[in-house]
Order: sequence, then C-alpha cells, then structure tokens
Amino acid sequence: MDENTTILVVSDHGAKRMDGAFCINEWLIQEGWMKIKEKPKSIVDLEDAKVDWNKTKAWGWGGYYARIFLNVKGREPNGVIDKEDFKVERERLAQSLMDIKDPDGRRMHMEVHKPEEVYPICRGDYPDLMVYFDDLYWRSAGTLGHESIYLSENDKGPDDAMHARDGLFLIYNKGEIYNKKRKSAEIVDIAPTILKLMDRSIPTDLEGKIIEG
Repeated sequence: MDENTTILVVSDHGAKRMDGAFCINEWLIQEGWMKIKEKPKSIVDLEDAKVDWNKTKAWGWGGYYARIFLNVKGREPNGVIDKEDFKVERERLAQSLMDIKDPDGRRMHMEVHKPEEVYPICRGDYPDLMVYFDDLYWRSAGTLGHESIYLSENDKGPDDAMHARDGLFLIYNKGEIYNKKRKSAEIVDIAPTILKLMDRSIPTDLEGKIIEG
C-alpha cells in the first residue's frame, strides 16, 4: 500500500470468558412475574412455551444481556399492568434484579438500565429494562424448561466467550504517528476520525470527537 493509505482495525466490543448463563424467564417465574400454564417437557424458546399471558407481568429475551419487557395494558395484546402503575412496577422489578446471586450465593455485580436513560432516542420495540449479569461474565438465557436458573454453558449451543466492554481500535498511518495507549476513545469517535483522515467535512451534529495521534 502506498504512503497515503491508512489502515484501521476496529471492533465494537472485546471478548471475555463466560462463567455461565442465567435463565431469566425461569427466574421471572420463580419470582412470580411470569406464569406458565404447563412446564415444558423439554427446552423450548419463549414463543413455544405455554405462557399464561393474562397473568404474566414480565418476560425476557436472552443474549449477552437480558432485554426485559413488562406486560402493559394497551401496549401488549394481553397486558395486565395499568399504564399508571408501569414506573412503579418497573422499579420494583429492577430492584429485585439487582439482588440476584450466583450459584454459590455470592451477590452478582448487576447493572439494570432503563433504555431512555442510556440512549438519547429509543426506536423500535425497545425493552423496558436492559440487564447485565455479573459484569458480563454471565449471559442471559431466554429459553424455558430448565431445572435450574443457572446453566454452565450457553443454552443456544457451544459458546465460552462473552462480550467485553472495551473494543479494539488500531490505526496505522505513515503521515501521523499513533503510538499512544488510551481508554478514552469511544465507538462514536470512529466516524469523525475517518472523515478527518479522508479530508471530508464533519457534520456539526455528528457525535464523537476526532482521535488524535
């Protein structure tokens, strides 16, 4: 490549070990937030479980973190929570999630976020709560039919790694030396940095700052 070519290697997250999976819907059943008409005879996805939606207050999706939805009247087809009670019920659930313990009885390092407090704009069918289990060492399992709320591995197939908060940013540019290790760069800084490298104008409303050498 010629001297005018800049090379970037970027990731939106890193990787870390996975200690296990936490069965969020099994926990919601245990805590009385979800009701099922019949316990599954095998491991099934949420949409295949016989959920009693007329008595269910909340359910969750699996993944690297849990996305939890409350069953609100007028928003969900079989909503049971009155709209005026939504914030109180959501806060009550959030506090219960903060007290989750691991299989050894140790209190996990939990983070429970309300999307509107994290993102300036929430689009689509966003969850009511976003839950990070034990600093992302545990993933969320959304399937039902398990004998325990704890799994030693992923419920969707072999996987022994989790997302880590810090992603990767490497840059090589002959015209400018980038040799500093830093932890202050954010993913929103990549776009303005690329625009600067290409000598393009940067929109005034674009999030992020230019990563300097």
